[in-house]
Amino acid sequence: QIITLGKRGTESAYKRAQAFVLKPAVLPKLFGTFSKRYAKRPGGYTRIHRIDNRAGDNAPMALLELVDNPRDFKFEMTARAVGRDLLTEQLRRNAPRTVLNSGVDATESITKEVKLGARDKGELRPSTRINLQKVVKYRASSALKEIGKRASTWIETLLAIRLQQKRAQIATNASADAKNKAKTSNYVEKFPKATIRSGAAVPGDVRSAVRLAKGAIARPHRP
Repeated sequence: QIITLGKRGTESAYKRAQAFVLKPAVLPKLFGTFSKRYAKRPGGYTRIHRIDNRAGDNAPMALLELVDNPRDFKFEMTARAVGRDLLTEQLRRNAPRTVLNSGVDATESITKEVKLGARDKGELRPSTRINLQKVVKYRASSALKEIGKRASTWIETLLAIRLQQKRAQIATNASADAKNKAKTSNYVEKFPKATIRSGAAVPGDVRSAVRLAKGAIARPHRP
């Protein structure tokens, strides 16, 4: 309601807002920045995000924000979801190294996806496309370039993480192979070492159980 008063821009609206707002320094921002930002938006200026529970007492927490603000949480999450979907679509046809070298033009894909319907087939999932259309609906045309830039950055991050994990796995496998080669290849070393007792047979022993029971191992037969 306060933002609606700021959008009116009249003297009456200014007095009503002045009677409600506790900090007079906020009024110029209300009738200036906010009135221009939400000029085309009919309502719904706030958004609530449910986040993880608080550490310690596990109390539920939520994030309350103004929509279309410079640090819009949903705008950032939608950009990451767009980047993930575009990357998934590219990896179906190309290898990760090829995608990393050629790059993904997220802005061009986003421009096409905004014009599609919820049931139309495209590069994005329907839910991602709907969120994309919501976050750019009342923003300026530059929002498409901004969300495309953030999506491309997230694509590069995902590719870097994947390649880094692959390199780490290769290094781990190489280290394990080197350790295995360094070990002796003696056949006897592969068997567990245990003290030989009377009546116990070692691997490969063909003597009878009677001789073993009499202590043939402790007193080996000499020709």
